[in-house]
Amino acid sequence: MSTKAGLRPWLSATRCMRGSQLSGPQHKRNVFTSSDESFSLQSPDDWQLLQDRRIRFKMLVDLFSEHGSNVTRDNIFQPHHQLHRPLAPSEATLSALIAAGAHFGHAKSLLNPNFMPYAYGVRAGITIIDLDSTLPLLRRAANLTRAVVARDGTVVFVGTRPDLRAVVRKAAERIGPQAFHVGERWLPGTLTNKLQLFGSDVTKGQRVTPDLVIFLNPLANIHAIRECAIQHIPTIGIVDSNVDPRVVMYSIPANDESPRTAELIAGVLSIAGREGRVLRDKEEQNKEVRSSRYMRAQERGSPRYVADRE
Repeated sequence: MSTKAGLRPWLSATRCMRGSQLSGPQHKRNVFTSSDESFSLQSPDDWQLLQDRRIRFKMLVDLFSEHGSNVTRDNIFQPHHQLHRPLAPSEATLSALIAAGAHFGHAKSLLNPNFMPYAYGVRAGITIIDLDSTLPLLRRAANLTRAVVARDGTVVFVGTRPDLRAVVRKAAERIGPQAFHVGERWLPGTLTNKLQLFGSDVTKGQRVTPDLVIFLNPLANIHAIRECAIQHIPTIGIVDSNVDPRVVMYSIPANDESPRTAELIAGVLSIAGREGRVLRDKEEQNKEVRSSRYMRAQERGSPRYVADRE
């Protein structure tokens, strides 16, 4: 009881001190307030002094904000951007390829002799791929994909690993109805034995043979590449250091075991295909405009419009 009685005056004094602190004017710091502003406002002069200090501090903040970093969540690299928000062919850079790990090859002992022109060197026993050769070849493949889709061609993305199924599906969906994907397994004879697989009615009524096939793991689908070669179908493939670049028609030297590299390359090619579809839609609209002008000219009998028909 004596201990509690001795603590009661101390507790009452503490409560009084807390009440006295809260009763005075409180000053909170914000972005326009410096850290030394702890005085209380007792007169109009104090208020004017506080406003002057805030103005000077705001001027300093505005001055040094121009020299700060402008990095935000939207303009920095995010791992999921390559799958959901891929780069356009004109926006593909060496830094994007390095961030995706496209420069890592296989062990030096597994280097294919025909891959030597695309090898930069060896680091810790691993072959380093020359991305200065990868970037122009990637843009060349993007130009091919854009041209094929613009001329009403069909594109097939092939990636038979479990981590590539979402990549090929997203790439095909991005282009539209002219693109397809194979994510589970390439059925042997899809191109060379299509009459027995699909039937004569489907073969005659639909386009079974694609105009371009893109392989994200060509070494595991060598039989599909062989079928494309028999049917004279152009092929694009990610070629690693242990693969002969001549297995596909348009090779892209890069790391074929990295899902991020596959997302980057498939995304760039799919964006190029979408650009080709836009060009095709514009061309169809122009044809409709020209045909309508020709029909009106026919009704009017004007030879000038008739001669402009293409």
